[in-house]
Amino acid sequence: MSQPPGQLTFVAPRRAKPARHLADLSMADRRAAVTELGEKAFRADQLSRHYFERLTTDVGAMTDLPAASREKLSALLPSLLTPVKEQTTDGGTTRKTLWRLFDGALVESVLMRYPDRVTICVSSQAGCGMNCPFCATGQAGLTRNMSTAEIVEQVVSGARALAAGEVPGGPARVNNVVFMGMGEPLANYKQVIGAVRRMVEPAPDGLGISARGVTVSTVGLVPAIGKLADEGLPVTLALSLHAPDDELRDTLVPINTRWKVSEVLDAAWAYAARTKRRVSIEYALIKDINDQEWRADLLGKLIKNKLVHVNLIPLNPTPGSKWTASRPEDERAFVRRLELHGVPVTVRDTRGREIDGACGQLAAAE
Repeated sequence: MSQPPGQLTFVAPRRAKPARHLADLSMADRRAAVTELGEKAFRADQLSRHYFERLTTDVGAMTDLPAASREKLSALLPSLLTPVKEQTTDGGTTRKTLWRLFDGALVESVLMRYPDRVTICVSSQAGCGMNCPFCATGQAGLTRNMSTAEIVEQVVSGARALAAGEVPGGPARVNNVVFMGMGEPLANYKQVIGAVRRMVEPAPDGLGISARGVTVSTVGLVPAIGKLADEGLPVTLALSLHAPDDELRDTLVPINTRWKVSEVLDAAWAYAARTKRRVSIEYALIKDINDQEWRADLLGKLIKNKLVHVNLIPLNPTPGSKWTASRPEDERAFVRRLELHGVPVTVRDTRGREIDGACGQLAAAE
């Protein structure tokens, strides 16, 4: 169901919750859960090793557990994601998976293998309540928040496919996780932080991915950016800015009617000061809308001499959209103006565009 223009949805509709999963729990809580099932606490460590290190959910294969224990402990490894459709491009090194959740909600994740790294783009909500008009997910409205384990399982599934050699290039590991799939991560704060902790905690507590390899994006929920800075997790903050002036950003990113450009940037600079991590400014270049040189100049003045990097994204087309990517010459001019201000800038690779798996295209359609 689409949302009226400009309407924001912060609170997800109340729906049944998925079954409790090992990945929802801290190690201490896992030990308590295992004890509740009548097993010794150390079984939680064994179960965690199977899930986070060996990437298995098949209790039948866990031969270090007594047969009687396996059946009981399987309650902590419920099936959360069912693959509905998989599409590949780039010779199989980019894979978009459509998942059905237990209640029928649909989400997507995208795995991208490069010569030197593997990145997985995960969803944190089914749909999105932020209603950015150029984003397919934003147009769909918000179905519900995802649980911590539903988010983590996207990464584990990708890691499993890599370990099994299903992605061309031989076995590999996930190096980077970007919260740039469906949803506004900071609107599902508690579950997203839980998922980040599972990703960065060393095995067997978690997947042992470097916190520096995790990027959490936001359209600019200012109080939540402050909370994230206090978590002690040195993840990269990616701010979806898309316009340097309030007049245009109010339209492109409706959250701007709540927190203006200056407030959002102040929160980003405070985050950088606290974490010593460079903030990534995400800016989708839209033909004749936000790609003028004067806007590049304004952006450059706002962010120069800060711990920042600009990630320009040629707008990826979505069905029925009146907007399209900037002309190549306007893109080059925009880059040049930012560089004149001494601002580091790159133009993002449009990986996955052919399978509607690029930034802003995830719509979870069967």
